[in-house]
Amino acid sequence: MQRRRSNVNRSDRINAELQKEIYEIISRRLKNPLITEMFSVLKVDCAKDLSYAKVYISVYSKNEEKKSATFKAIKEDAKKIRYELSKSMTVRTVPELNFILDDSMDYSDKMNKLFKEIKKGEDN
Repeated sequence: MQRRRSNVNRSDRINAELQKEIYEIISRRLKNPLITEMFSVLKVDCAKDLSYAKVYISVYSKNEEKKSATFKAIKEDAKKIRYELSKSMTVRTVPELNFILDDSMDYSDKMNKLFKEIKKGEDN
């Protein structure tokens, strides 16, 4: 039981460290002019053997084209990001990065607006 708990803690620590480092690399070191919109690295889910990691990215923009272009630029820089990770992380293997656009924030915004409209209708 003790061993399993330490493995969970280790993977949580690695995921958190990857999340922080990936954000730092994209926002400060890459200097990609195509990344124009604000973004967030919401979550990193790394495989136990560190062979790959799913990186959930949220891009904040009213303009869908700019949002899409920013995500595409991040996704295309995956190898550069992985290389930068290899220089800053102390793990033996740096995982292959698979970026996934997480639009749950947009969905949440949309639902909040709908609830507000419903509440307005009930108040009248």
